[in-house]
Amino acid sequence: MTAFSPVILPEEAPPEHAVHCERCELHRQRTRVIWGEGNPEAPVLVLLDNPGAREDKEGNPFVCGTRETLQMGAAAVGIDLSLLYVTYLLKCRPIRAYNKEAARAACSVHLREQLEGKRPKLLFILGNVAVQSFFQNPEAEVKHMRGRWHETGGFPVAVSYHPLAVRRRPVLFPHFVSDFRLVAERL
Repeated sequence: MTAFSPVILPEEAPPEHAVHCERCELHRQRTRVIWGEGNPEAPVLVLLDNPGAREDKEGNPFVCGTRETLQMGAAAVGIDLSLLYVTYLLKCRPIRAYNKEAARAACSVHLREQLEGKRPKLLFILGNVAVQSFFQNPEAEVKHMRGRWHETGGFPVAVSYHPLAVRRRPVLFPHFVSDFRLVAERL
């Protein structure tokens, strides 16, 4: 693998209507809305379940383990980060228990808006939660869907393991890289 140093990707500002969204209970626990990060014009839209930690207790931005592993996968196959736009099913970082199904359903409006506005060349969906929600199939599993292309909503879609799962189980990293290679070859 090539030399790797994680970077903090620039965030895209959310549209005004999303900043004040109260469609689900997460609006009561959020500090802000995270619309997405990376290149908003990128050909690859990467979808994760939620934004996760982005700042330490003092408010200093950092690259969490999920985003670091995601960047490692891209670097391993030579995908420049400028070719990626990362967004989330949920636009707020959950910090305590919440109604997951209701929050995902409420935020699906925002994801549809992003897909319609950005029209990426392809989607790369990471983790069972994101795959099940996006494909609207609670039985969908990455381990059975990865390694090949799917078509939905007019988009070619590849799936892989969630970067945090890869981080916790390094034996998954070669599969993660293989799925990233599928994306690189399609570009």
